[in-house]
Formats: sequence, structure tokens, C-alpha cells
Amino acid sequence: MSFLRKVVSSSFPAQVLTFSKRPFKVKSLDESTSSSVSHGIHVFHCPDEVGIVAKLSECIASRGGNILNADVFVPEDKNVFYSRSEFIFHRAKWSRVQMDEDFLKLSRMFNAINSVVRVPDLDPRHKIAILASKQDHCLVDLLHGWQDGRLPIQIASVISNHDRAPNTHLILFLERHGIPYHCLRTTPEDKREKEILDLVQDTDFLVLARYMQVLSGNFLKSYGKDVINIHHGLLPSFKGGHPAKQAFDAGVKLIGATSHFVTEELDEGPIIEQMVPYFGNVNSSISILVRYN
Repeated sequence: MSFLRKVVSSSFPAQVLTFSKRPFKVKSLDESTSSSVSHGIHVFHCPDEVGIVAKLSECIASRGGNILNADVFVPEDKNVFYSRSEFIFHRAKWSRVQMDEDFLKLSRMFNAINSVVRVPDLDPRHKIAILASKQDHCLVDLLHGWQDGRLPIQIASVISNHDRAPNTHLILFLERHGIPYHCLRTTPEDKREKEILDLVQDTDFLVLARYMQVLSGNFLKSYGKDVINIHHGLLPSFKGGHPAKQAFDAGVKLIGATSHFVTEELDEGPIIEQMVPYFGNVNSSISILVRYN
């Protein structure tokens, strides 16, 4: 799930090519059996060679599946291939077990370094913890996206370095849904990382939703799983705090949001997704996190 990039052709490395982006709608398959239709996500990483995209497409199409979206990235200076494909399929025609077997054959065919397939409707939901600070908007958007079913996750807890009054909308929402809220106040000398680690050991990954603390390298190594940050700026520009103000002061006319993996270097981790919000779209916090699942 760590390889989400723009589409680049290995044959024409200097060019950027984009596959057709189609709305994610069940109606592209037989609507009469839409109740038996699910969507899947496949992420692939292997040495680059001719024919990978063709075989990926054949694997899905041979089982009656339909690709809705495909991103491919081949670096100019490395002989590696990355892809992420979204597809829909009939569960009666392609069982979950058979799907794993088909993609396993594909992995062996191309000596894959990493091959992950997920069917959110059928697979266990990722268990996450959300870390937030004083500002609520990013956290609230994620919670509402989860409530509306747009995020196929299980929220184990919300952890913050700021306390919140018991009668606030946020606390009432968490209590209503049985999501624990932990306040761990931090100081420059004590980031409370040991306590955070104790709370998140059984999670699949962490999401930093405007968490205004820098996690140490020791924390990242001890946790050992993905940590995703939602940065309200278009990285690699305007790193650190107040990215919107930095952009405004620089005279930038267009801003957006970036989700990226957290590394020891501030805002330097691999980018998962970026988007420029427009009037009427869903919040960028929800959209860019959906790409991970």
C-alpha cells in the first residue's frame, strides 16, 4: 500500500501518461446483480519488464472484473515497477480465495517484491488510532467520513495532547460511538511517546490529524508500522508549521493537502496522495486517506 504515484510509462520515461479515470460506480457491471459486486484494490511492486500491465489487466478481466482506476510509476533511474489498481468484480464469479491465488501467481511470474490485494467489503478493517492536537477540523472530518462509511477502518482510539471539555460535540460523538479519548499533555522535554506506544500497539497504522508534535525516530522504530500525516500544503513545498501562511507569504495562488508517510525527517516521507480542494468536493482529509486502504 505504500506505492501511490502518477502514471509514468517505462517505455517513455520522460512522459507522464494518465489512464482513464472513471467514476467508481457499480453500474459499469450488471446492475441486476449489483448487490453481489465488490471493489478491490491491488498494489504491486516488482522489477520492471515488458508486459506487467497487460498481465495485471488480464488477471482481473479473466475473472469478469473491471478496472476503474490504475496508477503506474516507473522511476527513470531504477529498474522497478509500482502500480495501484482499483477494480470491481462479482463475488460469485471471483471468490476471495481464488483472487489471492491469482495474484500470487502474478507475483511469482514477475518476482514481486510486494503484492497486496484488499477487498474492503470482505476483509477485516484496518484498526487505527488518530492523533490530534488542539484544532478539531481534520479530526472531525475523519470521524464523519468514518461514520458515513467512506473510510473502511476501525478507530481504536483518539489521542491528543490537549484536553477537551466533556460536553463538546467531539467528546459526545466519541462517547456515542464507544471510541476512547486519551489526553496526554506534552512538554518540550516529554512528548509522552512511551504512553502513546502503549495505547497503539495493537493498531495497524496511525494517522496524524493536525497533531502538532514531531514523532521521534525511536518512536517510529518502536512502533514499526506505517504512520500517515495529513499535511495541509502541497509538499515538498511549505514544510513544517503554518503551511497556508507560508504559501500566502510566498504569493502562491493555489494550495492543497498532502498525505505522506512519516519519517524521521519532518515532512520528507514518501507522498501517498495530493489534492487541491475545490468548492463542493469532499474534504481532502477523507479523500487522501481513502487512497491508503
